Amino acid sequence: MITASLRSLSVLVLVSVVLASPRAAATTEDRLADLGWVWPATPVEVTRPFIEPAHAYGPGHRGIDLRADAVRSPADGRVAFVGRVAGRDIVTIDHGDGLVTTLEPVVSDVEVGDLLARAAPVGRVSAAGHTAAGTVHFGVRLHGEYVNPLRLLGGVPRAVLLPCC
Repeated sequence: MITASLRSLSVLVLVSVVLASPRAAATTEDRLADLGWVWPATPVEVTRPFIEPAHAYGPGHRGIDLRADAVRSPADGRVAFVGRVAGRDIVTIDHGDGLVTTLEPVVSDVEVGDLLARAAPVGRVSAAGHTAAGTVHFGVRLHGEYVNPLRLLGGVPRAVLLPCC
């Protein structure tokens, strides 16, 4: 009797895990990988990865750092901000549908309101910022929440839960 109950519980847990897995929710989350974004710098060399914080105010790295000289727009968008914040040269691009990118430190001739096509030049990496010299920080927010930019660039493999035991 206990064995049958344990089997039933195991099956119920397995079904719950499968239904809650990223594959089951793929219709909304995977759309990010299908947007056709390009790397903001080439050749691609990630010098510091995205590190998701445990909570909104926790430590982490809310973007990726890339070795770069020149920077380009990862997707079509409108320049939302150009200027200095805390001694850093920043360019922010609004791509619509809640997606916003921030590139820093980047000096640029673009102006707020300018339309940028995917892969259009944005500017050059400057010296000030939290990144190492010759490196740009590439951050992406979706509806105000930071997401791993690799999700838009096809670089994060989807998690697959396997049955246990």
